Amino acid sequence: MMVANRGREDVPPIIAAPAGDLEMRPAPINPDWVLEGDPQARVADHSRSADEAGTTAVWDCTAGRFRWYFGWDETVMILEGTVDVTGEDGQSRLLKAGDIAYFKGGTWATWQVDTYVRKIAFLRKPFPGPLATLYRLRNALRSGDRRAL
Repeated sequence: MMVANRGREDVPPIIAAPAGDLEMRPAPINPDWVLEGDPQARVADHSRSADEAGTTAVWDCTAGRFRWYFGWDETVMILEGTVDVTGEDGQSRLLKAGDIAYFKGGTWATWQVDTYVRKIAFLRKPFPGPLATLYRLRNALRSGDRRAL
C-alpha cells in the first residue's frame, strides 16, 4: 500500500525546543465544560506531522474542575503540578510530574486541578475503522502473524 509523501519536504527531520521557551497562548476551556472555578488554560504548539495526523504541544491550566473531550488519542506527560483525572468508567488517577497517561479519542474525562498543571501532549488522529483494519491486515501479512487478523 503506497501513501503519498505530500508535504513531507515542509517538515524538518528534527524539531527541538525547550518546553519552557515555547510561546504560550490562551486556549479557553469551553465554558459549558467548566464544573467549578475559573480554570485558565494556555497552549503552545511544538510540532505537527506532515500528514497532520499527529501533533505535539505544551498545555497548562490553573485551578478548576472541568470535563474534557478527547477528540484525538492523546498521551500526556505531566511536567509540573498535579491533576486528578476521572474517566468515563469512574476510575480516578492522580497524575503528577513525571507521570504518563493515555486518553482514548472520542472519550470524556473530568479534570480537577487544585493549583496548576503543565503537560506535554502527544496527539494522534485515529484512523477511520475501515482504514485501521487495512493497516492491521497489511501488518499481519508483512510479519506473517496470522493471529493479528
